[in-house]
Amino acid sequence: MKRTVTAEAPCKLNLHLRVRERRNDGYHSIESIFQQISLSDTLTVSLDGNRGGCSVVCPGFDLPEVNTVSKAVEQFRIATGITDGIAIRLDKRIPAGAGLGGGSTDAACVLRCLDELFSAGLGASALLSMAEKIGSDVPFFLTGGAAIVEGRGEVITPIQSRTDLFGVLVWPDIHSSTAEAYRLVDEWIEQGGEQDVDWPDVRSLQSVYESSPRIWNFRNSFEVLVGRRYPEICSLIDRFKVSGASFAAMTGSGSTVFGLYDDPVQADLAQELFSAGPGCCLNFLLLASPTMQ
Repeated sequence: MKRTVTAEAPCKLNLHLRVRERRNDGYHSIESIFQQISLSDTLTVSLDGNRGGCSVVCPGFDLPEVNTVSKAVEQFRIATGITDGIAIRLDKRIPAGAGLGGGSTDAACVLRCLDELFSAGLGASALLSMAEKIGSDVPFFLTGGAAIVEGRGEVITPIQSRTDLFGVLVWPDIHSSTAEAYRLVDEWIEQGGEQDVDWPDVRSLQSVYESSPRIWNFRNSFEVLVGRRYPEICSLIDRFKVSGASFAAMTGSGSTVFGLYDDPVQADLAQELFSAGPGCCLNFLLLASPTMQ
């Protein structure tokens, strides 16, 4: 049995995100393209002697008492009956409250690490079952790469990930409340606003993804609504387009904005331009699969 497992937990972008009506179970149905990118947290999961215990250390970041990492440990223990003491170090680079799925990818990474640490031999079905109990986005991060995601996040259709585009993301140091964003979307749907958008058919998402980003007709239900609350988001999208991005949008419920470029030199120039502003600005690549060590 190993004593320690270290792995990267890459985050994601929503290239397209249509939020549908609230379901009877309280969740919203979505139609989305998730794309994993090279910005990641690092997790180190180790055995310790405190049987039944679980310590989580996250330098420079205050995790809530109940978090996705501790939930992942709990689900693993319920599924396997393993109660050995576990120590986890989480080195965060993915901003929180940024629409990048940082907490979800951390949870999926912990499940994979624990499976390896204890040689549990859990199959994909068992891991997915645990992931669904933790959060709607967690199952995707067990698959990674690129996928069309439907339902509340549990219906995942992997597609061949593109690796020919070069990205820049800007997190403008705005913490967008997911609960508030969904409330705004609920009001917008009730008022019929969703019907006024020319949404691509979910069956066409893959073919659109495979075409030039310059003609993508992807949308994000949250973008205009959150952008009204935080005009900096709309301003960033416009600046990305002016800088030559083939496609620019907000991801998730915000507040991260990203641009995709055909030319890596152009992406580097844009990164230099946006780094002069507030918040966090990073280059990234599109990933074809999760990065594990």
